[in-house]
Amino acid sequence: MQVRDVMTEATITETPTDKLRTAAERMWREQTGSLLITTDGRLTGIITERDVLRAVALGADPDLATVDEAMTIDVYTVPPDMPLHVAAREMAARWIRHLPVVENGQLLGVISMRDV
Repeated sequence: MQVRDVMTEATITETPTDKLRTAAERMWREQTGSLLITTDGRLTGIITERDVLRAVALGADPDLATVDEAMTIDVYTVPPDMPLHVAAREMAARWIRHLPVVENGQLLGVISMRDV
């Protein structure tokens, strides 16, 4: 089984300048633990529940702080043909729960621990 067999459509924010509250509300509404951030169609970051919690715990005001202030910019991605067990091993080794699937620079989807 490959990553493409279990990936889901990625939930993308409109802009990296969305407020943290907007990102949190969207994650809640769509029942997802992460949002992928793109700029000009290219993946530029990911914001997760953990990122939002960390930012708020460190004093960020969710109505003023922006996604790009809290997001992870060094995003680990995998190709769609990666064997699922290899992707799962990478997720466990890197302590990540959401893994974007990218091919030729194009964001195809995301796999989460739930998918695995």
